[in-house]
Amino acid sequence: MIFTWPNFSPVLVSIGPFAVHYYALAYITGLLLGWWLARKLVALEPVAATTAQVDDFLTWAVLGVILGGRIGYVLFYQMHQESLGQLLTHPIDIIAVWRGGMSSHGGFIGVSIAIAWFSLKNGINMLRFADRISVCVPIGLFLGRCANFINGELWGRVAEGHWFPVLVVYPQSGTLAPRYPSELIEAATEGVMLFLIMILAVRSAWLRAHAGALTGLFLICYATARIISECFREPDAFLGFLPFGTTMGQVLSVPMILIGAGMMAYTLRKRAA
Repeated sequence: MIFTWPNFSPVLVSIGPFAVHYYALAYITGLLLGWWLARKLVALEPVAATTAQVDDFLTWAVLGVILGGRIGYVLFYQMHQESLGQLLTHPIDIIAVWRGGMSSHGGFIGVSIAIAWFSLKNGINMLRFADRISVCVPIGLFLGRCANFINGELWGRVAEGHWFPVLVVYPQSGTLAPRYPSELIEAATEGVMLFLIMILAVRSAWLRAHAGALTGLFLICYATARIISECFREPDAFLGFLPFGTTMGQVLSVPMILIGAGMMAYTLRKRAA
């Protein structure tokens, strides 16, 4: 089935100079739903943290996602199109979230720093706390990718044949050739599938007993899903393909797999000892 992108408005509602964008709403909803789920998880097994501590962490998570996502975008992507001198001259551009441009990998780094800092400050087990937070992350990923589709951005590559069940024509891409709906593919893999995996994993008493195992599993599964979904996504125009036909998203995902595997190996060996 082939259809044309419906030309959605990126604004849900506007009142005078104030506008509510779907992208912002996705971030807010994802954070609130993640906060709600995290409270449920620690209430069932408060060894990681208390519900009050989860409430306190929400502000930290907001800062980690926004600052990490924006700074990560600047470092991983925008440095290739803007000179270092310009960023040093106008440092406010680094945190100009309102201009768009967020990196999920940068967001992960920002939230990881927030978790580590918050855990040390409150004297809680960092790995156990991270395990609970990792279960909630796919909610935000799903909503963010849906917002990408509504915005008509990060579209897919031109389809090779019509074997894929749903293809989309994006007039704003400069061609009327059918493309893979990469935003929806990422919403399904990084969002729905990853959420189901993490929900099933957190129900395992054996995995919960190994602090850091759930976080390691999340990193491996997310990075794998991202590498696969990037095969359908058009690279950023100012970056293009990297050596060996890879994309920046795939390159940034490789360290996540290695870190996740290392975490799982470490925590399982430590527990066994």
